[in-house]
Amino acid sequence: MNKLLSGSGIVVLAMTMTLACSSGSVAQDDSGAPALDVTTELDGLSRPWDVVVAPDGAILTGERSGRFVVERADGSVADLEADLGDLYAEGETGLMGIELARDFSSSRTLYTCQGVLGGDAGMDSSGDSEGNRIAVVRWSVDAAWTKLTRVATVLDGIPVAGNGRHGGCRILAAEDGSLFVGTGDTASPTVPQDRTSLGGKVLHIDADGSPAADAPDRVYTLGHRNVQGLAFAPGAGRLYEVEQGTSRDDELNLLVPGGNYGYKPDREPGIYDESVEMTDPDRVPGAHAAVWSSGSPTIATPGLAFTDGAAWGEWNGAAVVSSQQGQKLVFLKLTDDGTGVAQHAVALENEYGRLRSVTSLPDGSLLLTTDNGSDDKVLRISPR
Repeated sequence: MNKLLSGSGIVVLAMTMTLACSSGSVAQDDSGAPALDVTTELDGLSRPWDVVVAPDGAILTGERSGRFVVERADGSVADLEADLGDLYAEGETGLMGIELARDFSSSRTLYTCQGVLGGDAGMDSSGDSEGNRIAVVRWSVDAAWTKLTRVATVLDGIPVAGNGRHGGCRILAAEDGSLFVGTGDTASPTVPQDRTSLGGKVLHIDADGSPAADAPDRVYTLGHRNVQGLAFAPGAGRLYEVEQGTSRDDELNLLVPGGNYGYKPDREPGIYDESVEMTDPDRVPGAHAAVWSSGSPTIATPGLAFTDGAAWGEWNGAAVVSSQQGQKLVFLKLTDDGTGVAQHAVALENEYGRLRSVTSLPDGSLLLTTDNGSDDKVLRISPR
């Protein structure tokens, strides 16, 4: 594995593309996206699902098939020793979301969302017949970034499909140390609307795994298809998610506690009907409309972050959505109330292939992982 020098940055001038918006969005002004500097932090990876940066500058990523890789603050790159002997890695499921605890500097604690093999975890009826499921795991890491030690399973029993389809699974730590967890619906017709299932939801738990105060049954929102991106808008405290659509309508949603986001793919009993609307207010009364949707065809949206810093100019505070199928970044400048899109543009289109996870950093830059299956990268994106 080679780490490229930061001087190898590529300057990319982004172009714009017309994208569909929800009915709640205002008319859009298609001005240009920011010019970007792109440098490679890590390469030689295979489907890195997520990436985080520690206070000491270490960059940690994890391959979906089961491998942790760190770039330490001194520039050295290494695999981290970790017990992943029970990892269930099938289809879209494996080692997925990674999140640092808010008190990481003192606790050295981080969390993963990962597939787990076998055993009885109190699965609901949508669970894998072999007992496979998805869990949120707490780890600690040594100061030298050589070894991850498994501490506890914080949340177990998130359902998984036998082929690993629609496994989610993003983790986001709130200021109070609680965790939001985005999950997939396992391609099951009843899961998104079933409050007894942890699939097709955004969950909210305290750090010990108990339900958060605003989610007595751990379910913060429901009616989702496959939640893979979660992020807070800077300053406003608003929580957003992105989920992947069927053949159309990937969505960006503004989340409210108890909200139903309208995916109900059981038009015929027992059949997972992906021809239904992603947000169906007729069959799901009171369903919350999307802030933005991709229209048709889907572009596959697995990652979400927000720009933060004056260097972004007019795009400061914009949502940044990654795209696998569309192979681009989508910049969305939201309206003042956060419920619509005032301006949009795209960047990096067809430059790096399939793009997965987007992480915002304290210095205003973004980290971005690619998802091509060979020689994947962690890229650093900065406004030029």
